[in-house]
Amino acid sequence: MSQHNLDTICAIATAPGRGGIGIIRVSGPKTRQVCQEVLGFEPVPRQAQNCNFLAANSQTIDSGIALFFVGPNSFTGEDVLELQGHGGPQILNALLERILELGVRQARPGEFSERAFLNDKIDLLQAEAIADLIDAGSRQAARSAMRTLQGEFSNRIAKLQEKLTATRVNVEAAIDFSDEDIDVINDTGVATAIDATLAELEQVFQQAKQGTLLREGMHVVIAGKPNAGKSSLLNALAGQESAIVTDIPGTTRDLLKVEISLDGMPVHFIDTAGLRQSVDVVEQEGIRRARLAIEEADQILLVIDAKHSGQDVTSLLAPLISLDSERLLGPECIANLTLIRNKIDLLDGEKPKLEAISIANNTYPQISLSAKKQLGIELLRSHLQQSVGFQAPAEGDFSARERHLKTLEVARKFIASARSSLSEHSPLELIAEDLRLAQQALGTITGEFSSDDLLGEIFSSFCIGK
Repeated sequence: MSQHNLDTICAIATAPGRGGIGIIRVSGPKTRQVCQEVLGFEPVPRQAQNCNFLAANSQTIDSGIALFFVGPNSFTGEDVLELQGHGGPQILNALLERILELGVRQARPGEFSERAFLNDKIDLLQAEAIADLIDAGSRQAARSAMRTLQGEFSNRIAKLQEKLTATRVNVEAAIDFSDEDIDVINDTGVATAIDATLAELEQVFQQAKQGTLLREGMHVVIAGKPNAGKSSLLNALAGQESAIVTDIPGTTRDLLKVEISLDGMPVHFIDTAGLRQSVDVVEQEGIRRARLAIEEADQILLVIDAKHSGQDVTSLLAPLISLDSERLLGPECIANLTLIRNKIDLLDGEKPKLEAISIANNTYPQISLSAKKQLGIELLRSHLQQSVGFQAPAEGDFSARERHLKTLEVARKFIASARSSLSEHSPLELIAEDLRLAQQALGTITGEFSSDDLLGEIFSSFCIGK
Protein backbone atom coordinates (compact mmCIF):
# COMPACT_ATOMS: atom_id res chain seq x y z
CA MET A 1 0.00 0.00 0.00
CA SER A 2 1.43 3.38 -0.98
CA GLN A 3 2.08 6.15 1.53
CA HIS A 4 -0.76 8.29 0.17
CA ASN A 5 -3.19 5.53 1.18
CA LEU A 6 -1.76 5.30 4.72
CA ASP A 7 -1.77 8.97 5.67
CA THR A 8 -4.79 11.08 6.50
CA ILE A 9 -4.39 14.68 5.38
CA CYS A 10 -6.16 17.94 6.14
CA ALA A 11 -5.95 21.55 5.06
CA ILE A 12 -7.81 24.84 5.03
CA ALA A 13 -9.40 24.96 1.58
CA THR A 14 -10.48 28.61 1.55
CA ALA A 15 -8.25 31.58 0.76
CA PRO A 16 -6.22 33.18 3.60
CA GLY A 17 -7.80 36.09 5.45
CA ARG A 18 -11.22 36.84 6.85
CA GLY A 19 -14.34 35.58 5.13
CA GLY A 20 -17.94 34.66 5.74
CA ILE A 21 -17.18 30.94 5.35
CA GLY A 22 -14.06 28.93 6.07
CA ILE A 23 -13.64 25.32 4.89
CA ILE A 24 -11.38 22.57 6.17
CA ARG A 25 -11.01 19.30 4.29
CA VAL A 26 -9.90 15.92 5.64
CA SER A 27 -9.14 12.83 3.52
CA GLY A 28 -7.82 9.39 4.40
CA PRO A 29 -8.36 6.34 6.60
CA LYS A 30 -8.65 8.31 9.88
CA THR A 31 -11.50 10.48 8.60
CA ARG A 32 -14.14 8.50 10.52
CA GLN A 33 -12.09 8.92 13.70
CA VAL A 34 -11.95 12.67 13.08
CA CYS A 35 -15.74 12.68 12.75
CA GLN A 36 -16.16 10.99 16.12
CA GLU A 37 -13.61 13.19 17.92
CA VAL A 38 -14.50 16.57 16.42
CA LEU A 39 -18.23 16.14 15.82
CA GLY A 40 -19.12 13.49 18.39
CA PHE A 41 -20.79 11.31 15.75
CA GLU A 42 -20.39 10.04 12.20
CA PRO A 43 -22.53 12.11 9.81
CA VAL A 44 -24.88 10.50 7.32
CA PRO A 45 -22.90 10.27 4.07
CA ARG A 46 -23.59 12.95 1.45
CA GLN A 47 -25.98 14.91 3.68
CA ALA A 48 -25.23 18.38 5.05
CA GLN A 49 -25.60 18.43 8.85
CA ASN A 50 -25.52 21.44 11.15
CA CYS A 51 -23.38 20.71 14.22
CA ASN A 52 -20.69 21.94 16.61
CA PHE A 53 -16.97 21.43 16.05
CA LEU A 54 -15.47 20.31 19.36
CA ALA A 55 -12.11 20.73 21.09
CA ALA A 56 -10.46 17.92 23.08
CA ASN A 57 -12.22 19.10 26.26
CA SER A 58 -15.58 19.02 24.43
CA GLN A 59 -15.80 22.80 24.31
CA THR A 60 -17.14 24.24 21.05
CA ILE A 61 -14.53 25.70 18.71
CA ASP A 62 -17.05 26.68 16.06
CA SER A 63 -20.36 25.58 14.58
CA GLY A 64 -21.32 25.03 10.97
CA ILE A 65 -21.99 22.39 8.33
CA ALA A 66 -20.37 18.94 8.16
CA LEU A 67 -20.31 16.90 4.94
CA PHE A 68 -19.07 13.31 4.97
CA PHE A 69 -18.26 11.30 1.84
CA VAL A 70 -17.45 7.59 1.99
CA GLY A 71 -14.74 6.39 -0.38
CA PRO A 72 -14.53 5.58 -3.19
CA ASN A 73 -17.51 7.87 -3.83
CA SER A 74 -15.64 11.08 -3.09
CA PHE A 75 -13.35 13.53 -4.86
CA THR A 76 -10.15 11.82 -3.65
CA GLY A 77 -11.57 8.30 -3.71
CA GLU A 78 -11.03 8.10 0.07
CA ASP A 79 -13.22 8.91 3.05
CA VAL A 80 -13.55 12.71 3.03
CA LEU A 81 -14.87 15.14 5.64
CA GLU A 82 -15.57 18.78 4.85
CA LEU A 83 -16.21 21.22 7.68
CA GLN A 84 -17.77 24.54 6.68
CA GLY A 85 -17.57 27.08 9.48
CA HIS A 86 -16.91 30.76 9.97
CA GLY A 87 -14.05 32.29 8.02
CA GLY A 88 -12.03 33.91 10.80
CA PRO A 89 -8.32 32.93 10.68
CA GLN A 90 -8.16 32.22 14.43
CA ILE A 91 -11.18 29.93 14.31
CA LEU A 92 -9.91 28.01 11.30
CA ASN A 93 -6.42 27.61 12.75
CA ALA A 94 -7.82 26.37 16.08
CA LEU A 95 -9.96 23.78 14.28
CA LEU A 96 -7.04 22.74 12.07
CA GLU A 97 -4.79 22.27 15.13
CA ARG A 98 -7.48 20.13 16.75
CA ILE A 99 -7.58 17.82 13.73
CA LEU A 100 -3.77 17.63 13.51
CA GLU A 101 -3.72 16.44 17.15
CA LEU A 102 -5.54 13.28 16.02
CA GLY A 103 -2.61 11.97 13.97
CA VAL A 104 -3.59 13.73 10.78
CA ARG A 105 -0.94 15.63 8.86
CA GLN A 106 -1.04 18.90 6.94
CA ALA A 107 -1.63 18.32 3.24
CA ARG A 108 0.96 19.36 0.68
CA PRO A 109 -0.04 21.78 -2.09
CA GLY A 110 -2.30 19.95 -4.52
CA GLU A 111 -2.31 16.71 -2.54
CA PHE A 112 -6.10 16.32 -2.58
CA SER A 113 -6.10 16.55 -6.38
CA GLU A 114 -3.06 14.28 -6.53
CA ARG A 115 -4.92 11.61 -4.56
CA ALA A 116 -7.91 11.98 -6.87
CA PHE A 117 -5.55 11.31 -9.79
CA LEU A 118 -3.75 8.41 -8.11
CA ASN A 119 -7.09 6.83 -7.19
CA ASP A 120 -8.34 7.12 -10.80
CA LYS A 121 -11.03 9.68 -10.02
CA ILE A 122 -9.61 12.13 -12.57
CA ASP A 123 -6.80 12.00 -15.12
CA LEU A 124 -3.80 14.32 -15.19
CA LEU A 125 -5.40 16.70 -17.67
CA GLN A 126 -8.40 17.15 -15.40
CA ALA A 127 -6.16 17.63 -12.38
CA GLU A 128 -4.25 20.40 -14.14
CA ALA A 129 -7.54 21.95 -15.22
CA ILE A 130 -8.49 22.40 -11.55
CA ALA A 131 -5.47 24.67 -11.06
CA ASP A 132 -6.15 26.40 -14.39
CA LEU A 133 -9.75 27.07 -13.38
CA ILE A 134 -8.61 28.67 -10.11
CA ASP A 135 -5.94 30.77 -11.86
CA ALA A 136 -8.09 31.74 -14.87
CA GLY A 137 -7.56 35.39 -15.73
CA SER A 138 -10.66 35.75 -17.93
CA ARG A 139 -14.07 34.22 -18.40
CA GLN A 140 -12.93 32.62 -21.64
CA ALA A 141 -10.00 30.97 -19.86
CA ALA A 142 -12.32 29.77 -17.10
CA ARG A 143 -14.72 28.24 -19.63
CA SER A 144 -11.87 26.49 -21.43
CA ALA A 145 -10.52 25.14 -18.14
CA MET A 146 -13.97 23.85 -17.23
CA ARG A 147 -14.24 22.01 -20.56
CA THR A 148 -10.91 20.31 -19.85
CA LEU A 149 -12.07 19.47 -16.33
CA GLN A 150 -15.20 17.91 -17.83
CA GLY A 151 -13.05 15.70 -20.06
CA GLU A 152 -13.10 17.48 -23.45
CA PHE A 153 -9.31 17.36 -23.93
CA SER A 154 -9.04 13.87 -22.44
CA ASN A 155 -11.67 12.55 -24.85
CA ARG A 156 -9.77 13.93 -27.83
CA ILE A 157 -6.57 12.24 -26.65
CA ALA A 158 -8.47 8.98 -26.06
CA LYS A 159 -9.81 9.03 -29.63
CA LEU A 160 -6.30 9.51 -30.99
CA GLN A 161 -5.09 6.58 -28.92
CA GLU A 162 -7.95 4.43 -30.18
CA LYS A 163 -6.98 5.22 -33.78
CA LEU A 164 -3.37 4.33 -33.06
CA THR A 165 -4.40 1.09 -31.35
CA ALA A 166 -6.48 0.03 -34.36
CA THR A 167 -3.62 0.86 -36.74
CA ARG A 168 -1.08 -0.98 -34.59
CA VAL A 169 -3.29 -4.07 -34.58
CA ASN A 170 -3.29 -4.12 -38.38
CA VAL A 171 0.47 -3.56 -38.58
CA GLU A 172 1.11 -6.34 -36.04
CA ALA A 173 -1.20 -8.61 -38.06
CA ALA A 174 0.82 -7.87 -41.19
CA ILE A 175 3.98 -8.87 -39.33
CA ASP A 176 2.37 -12.13 -38.21
CA PHE A 177 1.19 -12.98 -41.74
CA SER A 178 4.30 -11.72 -43.51
CA ASP A 179 5.11 -15.24 -44.81
CA GLU A 180 1.65 -15.69 -46.30
CA ASP A 181 0.15 -14.27 -49.45
CA ILE A 182 -1.98 -11.72 -47.59
CA ASP A 183 -1.60 -7.95 -48.06
CA VAL A 184 -2.87 -6.85 -44.66
CA ILE A 185 -1.40 -3.36 -44.93
CA ASN A 186 -3.34 -2.44 -48.07
CA ASP A 187 -6.42 -4.46 -47.21
CA THR A 188 -6.87 -2.67 -43.88
CA GLY A 189 -6.00 0.80 -45.19
CA VAL A 190 -3.09 1.45 -42.79
CA ALA A 191 -1.79 4.40 -44.82
CA THR A 192 -5.20 6.05 -44.88
CA ALA A 193 -5.62 5.47 -41.15
CA ILE A 194 -2.24 7.06 -40.35
CA ASP A 195 -3.08 10.08 -42.52
CA ALA A 196 -6.41 10.49 -40.73
CA THR A 197 -4.69 10.27 -37.35
CA LEU A 198 -2.16 12.92 -38.36
CA ALA A 199 -4.94 15.23 -39.52
CA GLU A 200 -6.86 14.82 -36.27
CA LEU A 201 -3.73 15.29 -34.17
CA GLU A 202 -3.04 18.55 -36.02
CA GLN A 203 -6.54 19.77 -35.17
CA VAL A 204 -6.05 18.86 -31.51
CA PHE A 205 -2.67 20.61 -31.52
CA GLN A 206 -4.15 23.84 -32.86
CA GLN A 207 -6.92 23.79 -30.26
CA ALA A 208 -4.37 23.06 -27.52
CA LYS A 209 -2.25 25.97 -28.76
CA GLN A 210 -5.24 28.30 -28.40
CA GLY A 211 -5.84 26.90 -24.92
CA THR A 212 -2.22 27.53 -23.99
CA LEU A 213 -2.47 31.14 -25.16
CA LEU A 214 -5.66 31.58 -23.12
CA ARG A 215 -3.85 30.30 -20.05
CA GLU A 216 -0.35 31.75 -20.41
CA GLY A 217 -0.84 34.60 -22.88
CA MET A 218 2.12 36.46 -24.34
CA HIS A 219 4.81 38.78 -23.01
CA VAL A 220 5.32 42.03 -24.90
CA VAL A 221 8.21 44.41 -24.22
CA ILE A 222 7.88 48.06 -25.18
CA ALA A 223 11.36 49.41 -25.95
CA GLY A 224 12.93 52.41 -27.60
CA LYS A 225 14.80 55.63 -26.98
CA PRO A 226 13.72 58.08 -24.26
CA ASN A 227 10.68 60.27 -25.09
CA ALA A 228 9.59 58.08 -28.00
CA GLY A 229 6.24 57.57 -26.28
CA LYS A 230 6.69 54.13 -24.73
CA SER A 231 4.82 54.95 -21.53
CA SER A 232 2.06 56.70 -23.47
CA LEU A 233 1.67 53.60 -25.60
CA LEU A 234 1.43 51.41 -22.51
CA ASN A 235 -1.26 53.68 -21.04
CA ALA A 236 -3.19 53.61 -24.31
CA LEU A 237 -3.10 49.82 -24.48
CA ALA A 238 -4.03 49.42 -20.82
CA GLY A 239 -6.80 52.01 -21.00
CA GLN A 240 -5.54 53.68 -17.82
CA GLU A 241 -2.70 55.85 -16.51
CA SER A 242 -0.36 53.04 -15.52
CA ALA A 243 2.91 54.76 -16.38
CA ILE A 244 4.17 58.27 -15.57
CA VAL A 245 4.46 60.35 -18.72
CA THR A 246 6.72 63.43 -18.84
CA ASP A 247 8.99 65.18 -21.33
CA ILE A 248 11.99 64.47 -19.11
CA PRO A 249 14.26 61.73 -20.53
CA GLY A 250 14.83 58.83 -18.15
CA THR A 251 11.48 59.14 -16.34
CA THR A 252 10.97 55.36 -16.57
CA ARG A 253 13.84 53.74 -14.67
CA ASP A 254 12.50 50.29 -13.86
CA LEU A 255 10.31 47.71 -15.57
CA LEU A 256 6.62 48.56 -15.33
CA LYS A 257 4.35 45.56 -15.90
CA VAL A 258 0.68 45.73 -16.87
CA GLU A 259 -1.62 42.89 -17.90
CA ILE A 260 -4.59 43.33 -20.20
CA SER A 261 -6.95 40.88 -21.89
CA LEU A 262 -7.36 40.61 -25.66
CA ASP A 263 -10.49 38.53 -26.31
CA GLY A 264 -9.60 36.46 -23.25
CA MET A 265 -5.86 36.11 -23.97
CA PRO A 266 -3.74 37.69 -21.23
CA VAL A 267 -1.06 40.01 -22.60
CA HIS A 268 1.72 40.97 -20.21
CA PHE A 269 3.12 44.35 -21.27
CA ILE A 270 6.46 45.52 -19.93
CA ASP A 271 7.40 49.18 -20.25
CA THR A 272 11.19 49.54 -20.14
CA ALA A 273 13.67 52.28 -19.42
CA GLY A 274 14.71 54.30 -22.48
CA LEU A 275 17.67 52.66 -24.18
CA ARG A 276 20.55 55.12 -24.14
CA GLN A 277 23.96 55.74 -22.62
CA SER A 278 23.62 57.08 -19.07
CA VAL A 279 25.90 57.83 -16.13
CA ASP A 280 23.01 57.53 -13.66
CA VAL A 281 23.49 54.29 -11.71
CA VAL A 282 19.75 53.77 -11.21
CA GLU A 283 18.97 54.38 -14.87
CA GLN A 284 21.79 52.02 -15.90
CA GLU A 285 20.20 49.24 -13.84
CA GLY A 286 16.84 49.98 -15.47
CA ILE A 287 18.44 49.70 -18.92
CA ARG A 288 20.10 46.41 -17.94
CA ARG A 289 16.73 45.00 -16.87
CA ALA A 290 15.19 46.27 -20.08
CA ARG A 291 17.72 44.32 -22.14
CA LEU A 292 17.03 41.17 -20.16
CA ALA A 293 13.27 41.57 -20.67
CA ILE A 294 13.81 42.09 -24.40
CA GLU A 295 15.67 38.79 -24.72
CA GLU A 296 12.82 36.89 -23.02
CA ALA A 297 9.90 38.60 -24.79
CA ASP A 298 7.44 36.93 -27.15
CA GLN A 299 7.07 40.22 -29.00
CA ILE A 300 9.12 43.45 -28.99
CA LEU A 301 7.50 46.78 -29.80
CA LEU A 302 10.30 49.16 -30.76
CA VAL A 303 8.81 52.66 -30.48
CA ILE A 304 10.21 55.42 -32.67
CA ASP A 305 9.21 59.07 -33.04
CA ALA A 306 7.40 59.52 -36.37
CA LYS A 307 8.43 63.19 -36.42
CA HIS A 308 12.01 62.19 -37.17
CA SER A 309 11.21 60.70 -40.55
CA GLY A 310 14.77 61.01 -41.76
CA GLN A 311 16.32 58.92 -39.03
CA ASP A 312 18.22 55.75 -39.82
CA VAL A 313 15.90 52.98 -38.60
CA THR A 314 18.76 50.48 -38.64
CA SER A 315 20.54 52.52 -35.97
CA LEU A 316 17.46 52.31 -33.78
CA LEU A 317 17.96 48.57 -33.56
CA ALA A 318 21.45 49.00 -32.14
CA PRO A 319 20.29 49.45 -28.51
CA LEU A 320 18.76 45.96 -28.63
CA ILE A 321 21.95 44.33 -27.42
CA SER A 322 22.49 41.36 -25.17
CA LEU A 323 23.77 41.50 -21.61
CA ASP A 324 27.36 40.87 -22.64
CA SER A 325 27.12 44.37 -24.24
CA GLU A 326 29.20 43.23 -27.20
CA ARG A 327 26.99 40.94 -29.28
CA LEU A 328 24.31 42.79 -31.19
CA LEU A 329 20.90 41.23 -31.50
CA GLY A 330 20.84 42.52 -35.04
CA PRO A 331 17.89 42.45 -37.45
CA GLU A 332 18.64 38.86 -38.43
CA CYS A 333 18.10 37.76 -34.80
CA ILE A 334 14.99 39.77 -33.94
CA ALA A 335 12.22 37.85 -35.65
CA ASN A 336 9.64 38.95 -33.07
CA LEU A 337 10.09 42.68 -33.64
CA THR A 338 7.41 45.21 -34.62
CA LEU A 339 8.29 48.85 -35.25
CA ILE A 340 5.88 51.42 -33.83
CA ARG A 341 5.89 54.86 -35.49
CA ASN A 342 4.35 56.93 -32.72
CA LYS A 343 3.08 60.55 -32.67
CA ILE A 344 1.57 60.56 -36.16
CA ASP A 345 -0.94 63.10 -34.83
CA LEU A 346 1.86 65.66 -35.18
CA LEU A 347 2.16 64.96 -38.92
CA ASP A 348 -0.33 66.45 -41.37
CA GLY A 349 -2.57 63.86 -43.00
CA GLU A 350 -0.87 60.83 -41.48
CA LYS A 351 -3.28 57.99 -40.74
CA PRO A 352 -2.83 54.72 -38.81
CA LYS A 353 -1.57 51.89 -40.98
CA LEU A 354 0.20 48.54 -40.91
CA GLU A 355 2.90 47.95 -43.49
CA ALA A 356 6.00 45.88 -44.06
CA ILE A 357 9.37 47.62 -44.18
CA SER A 358 12.78 46.28 -45.14
CA ILE A 359 15.77 46.72 -42.82
CA ALA A 360 19.14 45.15 -43.59
CA ASN A 361 17.60 42.58 -45.97
CA ASN A 362 14.94 41.63 -43.43
CA THR A 363 11.25 42.50 -43.44
CA TYR A 364 9.45 43.73 -40.33
CA PRO A 365 5.90 44.88 -39.64
CA GLN A 366 5.55 48.58 -38.89
CA ILE A 367 2.49 50.24 -37.40
CA SER A 368 1.97 54.00 -37.58
CA LEU A 369 -0.17 55.30 -34.71
CA SER A 370 -0.69 57.95 -32.08
CA ALA A 371 -0.71 56.72 -28.49
CA LYS A 372 -1.73 60.13 -27.20
CA LYS A 373 -4.76 60.40 -29.50
CA GLN A 374 -5.64 56.67 -29.35
CA LEU A 375 -5.20 56.34 -33.13
CA GLY A 376 -4.21 52.89 -34.40
CA ILE A 377 -4.38 51.18 -31.00
CA GLU A 378 -6.97 48.63 -32.18
CA LEU A 379 -4.77 47.94 -35.20
CA LEU A 380 -1.91 47.13 -32.83
CA ARG A 381 -4.10 44.92 -30.65
CA SER A 382 -5.19 42.91 -33.68
CA HIS A 383 -1.59 42.62 -34.87
CA LEU A 384 -0.47 41.22 -31.52
CA GLN A 385 -3.15 38.53 -31.65
CA GLN A 386 -2.19 37.55 -35.18
CA SER A 387 1.52 37.45 -34.32
CA VAL A 388 0.97 34.43 -32.05
CA GLY A 389 -1.87 32.90 -34.07
CA PHE A 390 -4.52 33.61 -31.46
CA GLN A 391 -8.19 33.35 -32.40
CA ALA A 392 -11.23 34.26 -30.36
CA PRO A 393 -12.28 31.26 -28.24
CA ALA A 394 -14.90 28.98 -29.78
CA GLU A 395 -17.13 26.27 -28.38
CA GLY A 396 -15.16 23.09 -27.86
CA ASP A 397 -11.87 24.81 -27.02
CA PHE A 398 -10.09 23.53 -23.95
CA SER A 399 -7.31 24.72 -21.67
CA ALA A 400 -3.82 23.37 -22.26
CA ARG A 401 -0.24 23.85 -21.16
CA GLU A 402 3.14 24.09 -22.82
CA ARG A 403 3.99 20.51 -21.87
CA HIS A 404 0.91 19.30 -23.77
CA LEU A 405 2.04 21.08 -26.94
CA LYS A 406 5.53 19.62 -26.69
CA THR A 407 4.15 16.13 -26.16
CA LEU A 408 1.74 16.44 -29.09
CA GLU A 409 4.74 17.49 -31.20
CA VAL A 410 6.58 14.34 -30.11
CA ALA A 411 3.58 12.16 -30.99
CA ARG A 412 3.25 13.86 -34.37
CA LYS A 413 6.94 13.22 -35.07
CA PHE A 414 6.56 9.47 -34.42
CA ILE A 415 3.37 9.15 -36.46
CA ALA A 416 4.93 11.06 -39.36
CA SER A 417 7.95 8.76 -39.13
CA ALA A 418 5.66 5.73 -39.32
CA ARG A 419 3.96 7.18 -42.40
CA SER A 420 7.31 7.87 -44.06
CA SER A 421 8.55 4.36 -43.26
CA LEU A 422 5.38 2.91 -44.76
CA SER A 423 5.90 4.86 -48.00
CA GLU A 424 9.52 3.72 -48.18
CA HIS A 425 8.51 0.08 -47.54
CA SER A 426 10.66 -0.08 -44.43
CA PRO A 427 10.41 -3.08 -42.07
CA LEU A 428 6.98 -3.27 -40.47
CA GLU A 429 8.60 -3.61 -37.05
CA LEU A 430 9.89 -0.02 -37.33
CA ILE A 431 6.42 1.24 -38.21
CA ALA A 432 4.89 -0.62 -35.28
CA GLU A 433 7.50 0.81 -32.90
CA ASP A 434 6.89 4.39 -34.07
CA LEU A 435 3.16 3.97 -33.53
CA ARG A 436 3.78 2.51 -30.06
CA LEU A 437 6.00 5.43 -29.09
CA ALA A 438 3.39 7.91 -30.36
CA GLN A 439 0.72 6.20 -28.29
CA GLN A 440 2.97 6.24 -25.23
CA ALA A 441 3.67 9.96 -25.70
CA LEU A 442 -0.07 10.70 -25.76
CA GLY A 443 -0.41 8.64 -22.58
CA THR A 444 1.89 11.05 -20.72
CA ILE A 445 -0.59 13.86 -21.37
CA THR A 446 -3.40 12.19 -19.43
CA GLY A 447 -1.04 10.61 -16.89
CA GLU A 448 -1.28 7.05 -18.16
CA PHE A 449 2.52 7.11 -18.38
CA SER A 450 3.97 9.75 -16.05
CA SER A 451 7.10 9.96 -13.92
CA ASP A 452 7.00 10.87 -10.24
CA ASP A 453 9.09 13.97 -11.02
CA LEU A 454 6.46 15.21 -13.47
CA LEU A 455 3.65 14.62 -10.97
CA GLY A 456 5.59 16.41 -8.25
CA GLU A 457 6.20 19.42 -10.50
CA ILE A 458 2.53 19.65 -11.54
CA PHE A 459 0.88 19.28 -8.13
CA SER A 460 3.40 21.46 -6.27
CA SER A 461 1.97 24.48 -8.11
CA PHE A 462 -1.51 23.88 -6.69
CA CYS A 463 -3.10 25.66 -3.76
CA ILE A 464 -3.00 23.92 -0.39
CA GLY A 465 -6.43 22.39 0.14
CA LYS A 466 -6.95 21.45 -3.53
